[in-house]
Amino acid sequence: MRMAVKRAAATLATLAVAGLGVLASSATASADVYDTIRYWEQQGYQVNIDRVGSGPMDKCVVTSVRNPNTITRLVRVGGKNNTPTTLVPVIVSRTVQLSLYCAN
Repeated sequence: MRMAVKRAAATLATLAVAGLGVLASSATASADVYDTIRYWEQQGYQVNIDRVGSGPMDKCVVTSVRNPNTITRLVRVGGKNNTPTTLVPVIVSRTVQLSLYCAN
């Protein structure tokens, strides 16, 4: 039991360190705000932006992309002329949250 707890703690610590590395590299890798917004919009998402700082948009850096959310609804298809009815998922909306840091 103790060994399993130690192993789980070590795994969580490794994941936390790896996550920090990903966040640090994503802040520098996705510095072009307009490309990031364009990417998500081309995927069909409505992009919600929150920002820290009052600098101009061209000085902003993407610090995180969170909560890509897709809402679907099942729609009944068929059922006429003795055909079986099928439920098909249809995308109703897609949203994603972008955080920016905009230095003066």
